[in-house]
Amino acid sequence: MAGRHRKPTPTGRRAARIGALTAMAAAPLGFVGTAVAAPSSPSAPSAPSVEQTDTWDQLAHCESTGNWDADTGNGFTGGLQFTPSTWEEFGGTQYAASAHQASKSQQIAVAKKVQDQQGWKAWPACTKKLGWR
Repeated sequence: MAGRHRKPTPTGRRAARIGALTAMAAAPLGFVGTAVAAPSSPSAPSAPSVEQTDTWDQLAHCESTGNWDADTGNGFTGGLQFTPSTWEEFGGTQYAASAHQASKSQQIAVAKKVQDQQGWKAWPACTKKLGWR
């Protein structure tokens, strides 16, 4: 008697496993259901735009509590906490002798060059905290 609660056969269990494995393998390709692409993971870093002032404001808020004139004597200056050698190497001295003496837009111009060469790891603690890397 065929019923809803009959004991699964080895063939039935194998078919179920193959079906499940096929669905799992096809899911990232968008073949299962109506989804075209899998949603991004909430923990995946989202690369911000270097062209957006808000990006640099967020970073400065973390680095120097948003104080673009910061010079606390710890060897880092400006809103994005440049070392003197980085400021000089990336052309900051064309604006001012030290980052904290330059305008926000000048600091951002130098920061874009740094980010282009070194990526977000140039600001390791804050970019990790912000989820940018």
